[in-house]
Amino acid sequence: MAKTAKSKKIVSMEEALWKSADKLRGSVEPAEYKHVVLSLFFLKFASDKFETQRKMIAEKYGNKFVDNIAFYTKDNVFYLPAESRWSYVMENAKQDDIALKIDTALFTIEKSNPALKGALPDNYYSRLHIDTNKLASLLDEIDKINTDDSENDIIGRIYEYFLGKFALAEGKGKGEFYTPKCIVNLIAELIEPYDGILYDPCCGSGGMFVQSIKFVEAHSGNKKKVSIYGQEAINTTFKLAKMNLAIRGISANLGEKAANTFTNDQHKYLKADFIMANPPFNQKEWRADNELTNDPRWKGYEVPPTSNANYGWILNIVSKLSQNGVAGFLLANGALSDDGTELKIRKQLIENGLIEAIIILPRNLFYTTDISVTLWVLNKNKKARVVEQNGKLKRYRNREDEILFMDLRQMGSPYEKKYIELTAEDRAKVTSVYHNWQQEGYEETYKNVPEFCYSASFDEVKEKGFTLVPSRYIEFVNRDENIDFDTKMKGLQAELKELLIEEEKSKADLLEVFKELGYELT
Repeated sequence: MAKTAKSKKIVSMEEALWKSADKLRGSVEPAEYKHVVLSLFFLKFASDKFETQRKMIAEKYGNKFVDNIAFYTKDNVFYLPAESRWSYVMENAKQDDIALKIDTALFTIEKSNPALKGALPDNYYSRLHIDTNKLASLLDEIDKINTDDSENDIIGRIYEYFLGKFALAEGKGKGEFYTPKCIVNLIAELIEPYDGILYDPCCGSGGMFVQSIKFVEAHSGNKKKVSIYGQEAINTTFKLAKMNLAIRGISANLGEKAANTFTNDQHKYLKADFIMANPPFNQKEWRADNELTNDPRWKGYEVPPTSNANYGWILNIVSKLSQNGVAGFLLANGALSDDGTELKIRKQLIENGLIEAIIILPRNLFYTTDISVTLWVLNKNKKARVVEQNGKLKRYRNREDEILFMDLRQMGSPYEKKYIELTAEDRAKVTSVYHNWQQEGYEETYKNVPEFCYSASFDEVKEKGFTLVPSRYIEFVNRDENIDFDTKMKGLQAELKELLIEEEKSKADLLEVFKELGYELT
């Protein structure tokens, strides 16, 4: 029988995930771990929500309505037939046909809920041939996970966790990783996607969309005013994105199938009001030499080189922006100063007044790379105008000949020992500077700050050869000029003396221990 709630030991998600993966060793390749665990976790998550809703219906309307599907869909809860509920899976966890029962459960959920079409794996567990005991043990670990985590992107967290743990086995260097919540929040807080079309050309597990909708709701906006479009090239990740969005009741058009954004654009004629993206960094050989040379997305610009897709992603984003569209996306720092064709495209972007802000982020924000990356903000309309946004009037000044540079490398707080996250306070400081700089009366609210921000004119950027490296514009203090060498050396002298004394004491203690044991070191 399934365990009762009282007998369960609820463990942290990370602990349960690690134990879950450990159960799979020797049965499946590490690259498959996250997919095996994610679908089971989805099954438990959906079942827990279903059981909560079922209990509420019974208490409020009576038992005769507990199988009325409309009472579930109205609250964005999936209706689960008996054979697809977690309790049924756990009751049969040690049966020889448990893999088939899991596949049947997932198939039944998808068939009963149109929003999940194409999201769940088909006959996946039966094909894996995982040992029954190992699969049962895995189910026991999943059963311990507390799914009540309304503040975070749960599926994204799991995805990020597995990509971090097994980056050497898959994904590293391909850019196929989940974007940390603090970065997504920063982008959303900068571009403010309250009302209109939101697009992500490389949406991964859909975390950008999840956090953007949370941003809208947190600011008393209406998520129904945001239309979501996205695309993902990797089929398993495409399914994951659909699963992630469906479980939260977020409607989205991710195209007909998983497809390469460059060679099979699923939204050719889309014009988006907001674009958020984290494209693969420095993607090599993204097109053949004679491929996409006349693509309309490059119209008015040089054709992006085959050696690196960074500027291909930039021009794809530019081509999708509406007349007042704004985009926030991440790129490797090299894109700020690349020469050759990239320089020509960058020069064109700057001359066309599209680049609004360039923001260097701290290192160690991502699980799968420790490099410092850049957040680009593009804006199709940097002219003076008045806009009603979420019930408030914003008076923008003309910024066509200016670019805001910011350096956040001294910001952030330690997170899970080796990682950094931008706190709410950090993000508030950054967004306040950015929005003040954009608006009328900025002379009273914005100023250039050494080692943090600088508003550069077009002529300044032109004079520096159209480089977008923030340190070429932001003033940096030479701290060496302010160091009292004698005081510094005396401080180091005292520290070193103390360390040597402690070392001698440790050595004496060790010799004494061996002497007492009868093994004196002579």
